[in-house]
Amino acid sequence: MSVLKRRFEPGTLRAKVQARTAHAMQCGAIHTIPTRFELVEQGGVNFLIRIVANLARKGQANADQQQPSLAANMTQNPFLPYDQDLFVADISDTHVCLLNKFNVLDHHMLMVTRVFQEQESLLTVSDFEALLVCLAEFEGLAFYNAGEAAGASQRHKHLQMVPLPLTAEVSQIPIEPLLNTARFEGAMGFVPALRFLHVLVRMDPEWIVSPLKWAQELLKQYLDMLRTVGLSGGEAGRETMSPGPYNLLVTRQWMFLVPRSTECVEGISVNALGFAGGLLVKDEQQLNLLKTVGPMTALQRVAMCERNIPQV
Repeated sequence: MSVLKRRFEPGTLRAKVQARTAHAMQCGAIHTIPTRFELVEQGGVNFLIRIVANLARKGQANADQQQPSLAANMTQNPFLPYDQDLFVADISDTHVCLLNKFNVLDHHMLMVTRVFQEQESLLTVSDFEALLVCLAEFEGLAFYNAGEAAGASQRHKHLQMVPLPLTAEVSQIPIEPLLNTARFEGAMGFVPALRFLHVLVRMDPEWIVSPLKWAQELLKQYLDMLRTVGLSGGEAGRETMSPGPYNLLVTRQWMFLVPRSTECVEGISVNALGFAGGLLVKDEQQLNLLKTVGPMTALQRVAMCERNIPQV
């Protein structure tokens, strides 16, 4: 059992996020990227496709251009030190909660390690404590992009979380109808209609009620999921080795893991939100390209081959 303690008063995180968002907008610390959206159906999923508005393209392009240099040069790590205007709360003695500086979704928050750890390293019990503490505060979708090929833009370890629903017009996470058809072999679930390597685990409601108590159990489930899809890390000296690129998505109901083969399809970057059924394109040209390829086909092309999917 963990000896770490929650730093903020239970039941206050959502108000803190909202208040800090208002402050960050007023002082210009946060740069919201305006979008509109379309729904595109393929493979039993009504994908939520966001299109960057014209006025936001230049700023988004500048942010994209900065990402490779930020990843290569640790002196430019945006989390050490972090921008105080984006600070929401101390989560624990290992993690802080920050706002996402370049956000598409409102109240997009980050769970960032206080000291540098590689984004590609295995998640730890402290990471799951931070995740569960935040997920216990309000309904949200937490996610982790493990490495550049999984859509990560920063090397400093950070989990992310967005409130639900993803938009007022869509009541559920787009991928959820398919996840509800999962077939289970023991604790591990697989969705027959998803033709790429993945694994699903049901969340125990008790894990949310007592997050600090149950983080170790969630860590165990996560490690079992990695092994199930053929990913494994290890210890090299004092550093935890990367198991390979993957996306992890967590709600109060389920945990979903997808190994990755590449970041982009036809120049369109896909991160963990893509496997929730939410994709972002920069303009109408990319939107039309994604419609031609098909959003489910796009996920198949950035994930791992279906031949490795366990048969249940």
